[in-house]
Amino acid sequence: MLTKGDDFPIHQTPEPIAYAGSDRNFYDRYFFNAYSPDGSEFVAVAFGVYPALNVADAHVSIIRGGTQYCLHASRILAMERMDLVVGPLRIEVVEPLQTLRVTLEKAEGLACELTFEGRAFPIEEPRFTYRNGPRMFMDYTRLTQNVRVSGWTEVDGERRACAGGWTGTRDRSWGVRPVGAPDPQPTPGGTMMGFFWQWTPLNFADKSVFFHVNADTEGKPWNTRAVILPDGAGPQGGWHSDRPRMEDVALKAGTRHALGGTLKIPLEQGEASVRLEPKGLFLMRGIGYGAEWRHGALKGELAVGREDIDLAAADLAAPENWHIQAIATATMEIPGEAPQQGLGVFEQLIFGPYRPYGL
Repeated sequence: MLTKGDDFPIHQTPEPIAYAGSDRNFYDRYFFNAYSPDGSEFVAVAFGVYPALNVADAHVSIIRGGTQYCLHASRILAMERMDLVVGPLRIEVVEPLQTLRVTLEKAEGLACELTFEGRAFPIEEPRFTYRNGPRMFMDYTRLTQNVRVSGWTEVDGERRACAGGWTGTRDRSWGVRPVGAPDPQPTPGGTMMGFFWQWTPLNFADKSVFFHVNADTEGKPWNTRAVILPDGAGPQGGWHSDRPRMEDVALKAGTRHALGGTLKIPLEQGEASVRLEPKGLFLMRGIGYGAEWRHGALKGELAVGREDIDLAAADLAAPENWHIQAIATATMEIPGEAPQQGLGVFEQLIFGPYRPYGL
């Protein structure tokens, strides 16, 4: 089947763009977040296409006054991957690897128009490859870029400008990850014992800091990286370390969420230290990591729905709320430099046992 993508020199296999290999879990996804300088307002967007499932979906969440307002949309892809529209939400690639725009036409009382401008060339994270027994659980590539954000958000008729220095993060990932309805047939030896994930994209005045770690149940990392990236850096810029570590982590009682942590990044002149202090909460189920509006779920020709989450009333011990982004202040100390204050997110997901935290 020929589609719009076939008129661009972007093929990776001898087949038309409509066919993304043979794995039903192949996906291609955009993620964005943005926050005010004081962290009191927060918005996140997810947009994914699932070629083998023939589904596209999109999600927007806006936090105001302790409530997370969510708009979910899903449609049949019709095998056309170049149409970056799902119901009321669309994405425009204004300048590849630099400027993207997200527009949510008013639906269910929510709307936004947000432009994301890269602060430096995106970083390419190490390829994520992980098996559960004989089954490929993850095999994907991700680029990540911190951004400056302009535009506005609207909730129930109240429009607010993203004024006074909004920043955030965007990423693009593609490959294999569990999507859509789970496989009903279990695979002997393919049961996942545990999954540990932390991710901390942080914005400072003149630079960005990135850290992520996937680890096994004993705490041994199987994918990790930290990057310190000055504004304007090119493809080979910044300081990259394969030996970062997150220390001084204590969990909030009754939850799997950290009260804070200290990121250590080895440098030539010593060691950078970044202290993270969460001050706000974002539930990732609001952008498609839930049960009802999960990534790749088949909802029919077109489905749109709103969900309002009272963050103070949410049961943070419940499995659907294990996956979070904590809006966090960051204090960075680098040998020979004055301390810097920044803001970002501390994303966390701990599934199953994790011995270093006593889980």
